[in-house]
Amino acid sequence: MNAGKITSSKSQIDPKGVLIAFGIIITWFVFLTYLLGTEINWSNPLVYIAILIQMHLYTGLFITAHDAMHSLVSSNKIVNNLIGVFAALLFSFNFYWKLFPKHHEHHRFVASDKDPDYHHSDNFFLWYFSFIKQYLSIWQLLLMAVTFNILKLFLPVENLIVFWMLPAILSTFQLFYFGTYLPHRGESDNIHHSKTQSKNHLWAFISCYFFGYHYEHHDSPGTPWWRLWREKEKQKA
Repeated sequence: MNAGKITSSKSQIDPKGVLIAFGIIITWFVFLTYLLGTEINWSNPLVYIAILIQMHLYTGLFITAHDAMHSLVSSNKIVNNLIGVFAALLFSFNFYWKLFPKHHEHHRFVASDKDPDYHHSDNFFLWYFSFIKQYLSIWQLLLMAVTFNILKLFLPVENLIVFWMLPAILSTFQLFYFGTYLPHRGESDNIHHSKTQSKNHLWAFISCYFFGYHYEHHDSPGTPWWRLWREKEKQKA
């Protein structure tokens, strides 16, 4: 596939995309609602597991918005974009129309000075903060602050921090580490300047919704996240 081609044709879009997108959104909402109403017992290991699950669901929200940027959620452009906007907003008030052009720049100019996701240094923290600065805005912080102060009138502050805020922060590390840092650090001599995880579909899903198969994503950007494992099967590594 041409490296510059970053959208999909409608014929490639599986109608299950909408169901999977809503499945992630609803699961995130139901699980979060349940956790916000539970008493936190730090000696209970389930608390830590719940944080990790919620982190993974936050990552799913972003991946859903990402697939919408590639027109992969729905063949109906309005439905596709509405789901993308909604999923992005649920992830700490990210703005879909700000994410959209930057992500497409990443595909067009991958691992170059024009790539907003790339940093010339392989230093994890320098790259992470550069990555975050590209997408974080004062409006997001203000909306988060307002929402937090409203929600704390009805819900325990500790629960809001532990199950609403902390998983979102951890998810940014998950997305960055598996979806940007590992695939694009160092030198890559392939046409997509991208590395890829070794084939292990269970770990690939748990780590970042198959986006560790990053060469495969750049090679086939018209493939939704839940079918990237098939692209991996086509590759030798």
